[in-house]
Amino acid sequence: MATLTIKNVPEKLHKRLKESAAQHRRSINSEAICCLEKVLGVHRLDPKKFLAEVDAMRKRMPYVNLTEEFLRAAKNEGRP
Repeated sequence: MATLTIKNVPEKLHKRLKESAAQHRRSINSEAICCLEKVLGVHRLDPKKFLAEVDAMRKRMPYVNLTEEFLRAAKNEGRP
């Protein structure tokens, strides 16, 4: 594995990273790696597969007819 040294980390950022590491019960190094993986998307998303999953999920959901009347009633629900 490669080694990465990060210099001149702002104090506030270091503090946030340290707090986040404590919350997740990880070392600061492990937390930084986790954050980088999230941001850089180590696990690339296949657009066709994603859209197929969304379509399948949408088909399983009940159909709701969103008429103007339905939306107006929903907005006004609980209002005096």
